[in-house]
Amino acid sequence: MSTVGQVLDAMIGYYAGDVRRINHFLKVYGFARSIGEKEGLTSDELLILEIAALTHDIGIRNSEKKYNSAAGNYQELEGPPEARKMLESLGFDKRVVDRVCWLIAHHHTYGALDGPDHAILVEADFLVNAFEDAMPLSSIRSVKEKVFTTRTGKMYLDTLYISKTSEGTAP
Repeated sequence: MSTVGQVLDAMIGYYAGDVRRINHFLKVYGFARSIGEKEGLTSDELLILEIAALTHDIGIRNSEKKYNSAAGNYQELEGPPEARKMLESLGFDKRVVDRVCWLIAHHHTYGALDGPDHAILVEADFLVNAFEDAMPLSSIRSVKEKVFTTRTGKMYLDTLYISKTSEGTAP
């Protein structure tokens, strides 16, 4: 049976030597797993979410090669084929692979969130990006109001950025 640990190992190998990217997906994975557990996802939903969190940025390398950009729209385009190859080679079920690829293709799409796994992946990625990109507090508050839907994601956002910081950028 294929496991999340196999995906983690494969992604560390995929980004070997790129500590920044590895740290990013590990942080997103940690937040996604915690939010998913606290929000009561089923074991199947949590499996898909965890795999998507680990692989959500798998399209960056090809985006940079093809478009000289790591922009979200390119990641969403280039990520699913790379993830599909990896996950199929690890023996994951087609249903899992298809949903993970859909999530990768929409992880920067904040408009219409399609299910709790999508909402949590977006929230977990934002929690990490807010820090890594030193986002202004006004942007963080705006995204919280317009995008965040889970109680746990909102609590983490408040604890990390809003409750502890009165103004300026994310620490």
